[in-house]
Amino acid sequence: MSPDATQPPDRVLDLFAAEGVLERLEGGRGTGWRAGDLVLSPGHHESEAWLAPVQARLAVRLDEQSPRVVRLALPVPARDGNLTADGWVATRFEPGTTPCRDLGVLRATSHLLHAHLASAVPARPEQLDARDDRWATAERQAYDADAALLAAQDRPEPGLPELVGRLVAGLEPVDLGREQLVHADLAGNVLLDATGVPLVIDLSPAWRSPLWAEAVCVLDAVLWLGAPIGALDGWRSGAERQAMLRAALFRVLSDRPCGVARYAGLGIG
Repeated sequence: MSPDATQPPDRVLDLFAAEGVLERLEGGRGTGWRAGDLVLSPGHHESEAWLAPVQARLAVRLDEQSPRVVRLALPVPARDGNLTADGWVATRFEPGTTPCRDLGVLRATSHLLHAHLASAVPARPEQLDARDDRWATAERQAYDADAALLAAQDRPEPGLPELVGRLVAGLEPVDLGREQLVHADLAGNVLLDATGVPLVIDLSPAWRSPLWAEAVCVLDAVLWLGAPIGALDGWRSGAERQAMLRAALFRVLSDRPCGVARYAGLGIG
């Protein structure tokens, strides 16, 4: 089991009053665990405490819509009132769900979710600056060509500096659209509930354009969910290409280790 797959420690289970046998969950980063009626996920900075109340209000509002078209996992606070415990967060477990692998549904979910997030969080939360995990770091590097090239030089994977160099060489100063709160890891974090409505889990916050977040979603679907490589055809020119280049930089620099040949085979750079 990789370090990222470590199960929640007893202290975290106690703080969230989690009961029942621990069950490893698939999807997302593969790091979530079910304990009774809770899902526990690691890798969350204390600065993300601002996100849970926003997510809770939006989750309730989406569930009150008729008909429901998209849903959001409901966060659960710990017994001490905090929303994180040693980097772990908890959301309510939803029975009867199945992973969503349909790219069309994923893209529609991206559009719906980001429209709601735009109104729920109208200004950039300054707490995003405090995130220092490898995904937040790679996201910033994807928008800083010099930082991306430097980061690639420090990595051991053969061919990674050349891959990053090709991606960076294609970057142009193109407007990707208004930036807002987005889900930076959507593809593996959409479930279909018992009625077939998309349920978004493990919200990974970033302040970027929805076009970039959708590019990450499409890229992940091709790499990991069986979507055809032809799904990338609409992302090879214009603003879509620029969003995809930055999406690829984000993934290449956050993957540990990075499958260089797999990304190179997509012909994005």
